[in-house]
Amino acid sequence: MPLIESSRYEASTFLTRHAHLSTIYPAKIKKYPIPHYEREKMPTDDGDFLNLDWRKQENTEELVILFHGLEGDSKRTYLNSCSDYFFERGYSILAWNHRSCGGEMNATCRLYHHGSTDDIDRVIKKAIAEDYKKIYLIGYSMGGALILNYLGSYTIDQRIQCAVSFSSPLSLQSSAEQLSQFPNTVYFKNFKRTLVPKFRQKAEQFPGQINEECIDQLKSFADIDNYFTAPMHGYRDKDDYYKQASPLKVIDKITIPCLVVNAANDPFLGEACYPRPLLAAHPSVYLEIPAYGGHCGFIIPKEKHSWAEIRALEFIEQMKGR
Repeated sequence: MPLIESSRYEASTFLTRHAHLSTIYPAKIKKYPIPHYEREKMPTDDGDFLNLDWRKQENTEELVILFHGLEGDSKRTYLNSCSDYFFERGYSILAWNHRSCGGEMNATCRLYHHGSTDDIDRVIKKAIAEDYKKIYLIGYSMGGALILNYLGSYTIDQRIQCAVSFSSPLSLQSSAEQLSQFPNTVYFKNFKRTLVPKFRQKAEQFPGQINEECIDQLKSFADIDNYFTAPMHGYRDKDDYYKQASPLKVIDKITIPCLVVNAANDPFLGEACYPRPLLAAHPSVYLEIPAYGGHCGFIIPKEKHSWAEIRALEFIEQMKGR
């Protein structure tokens, strides 16, 4: 039942139909004003902190929590646009930053990764403590994968109503293999520019505790995951990380309504990220595969908002009526 056979995303121009242009344009060229957030530095129980950016409405019990992707932050264009779209319709917003993101290096010898669901649990408990009665989760790329991993691994509070995931690697192995193929390799170079300085800073913070001798040898996402992500976060190696932190491992345990939107031409996603047979029989997870959209693109020409936030609101409102 939850396979959505026909997506209503329309790509009528060369820009919106091209996999790489529709990925790069919203990430590097399109600009959207950063909303006014109130930042809260929330201490964590392991001696670290998370930076939370709030937009609180008066007289509402509804909150949208936004999850950014790899090497993003709460002020990326796709989150700015989504934040405004929901805020203008009466929702409060919490856009949170993963550890080491948002302009401030975190304090402990860890960063973030696709399986760091403990931080999601902390953020959601904080939102519940703020007395929101209806909470909706929207994530992009790694942020969407984190949502799915959380929903399939924790006992979910009844105040979490539903979730939406865009452009998310349901299989990390499949995604890594896809990104290793030309011309998709160009994206690694972009992420490497910000990840390498973080590894160097961690090496200074914690001498001898990370593989600093490997920093100059990084040539792929597989290298990053093998030398840094896996050993820093308790996995045996990249293969163990890919297996344990892939949403496919827990997606069958998700019990609340969840929409997964992965464009068929997403240059970040391999075939295993489109598990049609698995989700065709899933009672809660809806899979939608637009023909176009790229990675976190879903451009609507001459419009300030993307189709992603429009689709997210549509799904959330639909689930309210259940």
